[in-house]
Amino acid sequence: MAGRYYEDFRLGEVIVSPETYEVTRDNVRAFAVEFDPQPMHLEDAAAQASVFGELTASGWQTLAATMRMMVLSPLFASGEVVGVGIDKLRWLKPVLPGYVLTAQAEILEMRPSKSRSDRGYLRLRTTTYGPDRLEVATQEQTVLVPRRP
Repeated sequence: MAGRYYEDFRLGEVIVSPETYEVTRDNVRAFAVEFDPQPMHLEDAAAQASVFGELTASGWQTLAATMRMMVLSPLFASGEVVGVGIDKLRWLKPVLPGYVLTAQAEILEMRPSKSRSDRGYLRLRTTTYGPDRLEVATQEQTVLVPRRP
């Protein structure tokens, strides 16, 4: 993937990840064991008694999958993109085993860095989708990207 610099991006551009992420019962449980060991992510009986009524992926698993998909997209092609912050994070719908997730980011704002002339900031709205373009998570994030040498 060819490198992209700050100057190569455009306000309003939508960057779609070429990758997907399949949510399975096994990876839901494995993620939960290591990072979010709540019963609704680990055990069917507990999940059925929960507000979700069935085994669901952790929201953090959904965000980790989103990160992976976006890192593999043209957004990160320079290899030097640095996250600065996340705002307005929302988990909109439960993510279930069997979902195949996709992700995209829309560029909301661009500004050159005042302190680093070799960098610029992009503010993005990243959306994670489940089946039939069901929005399952959204976030706004700011990333620092290299400028053209």
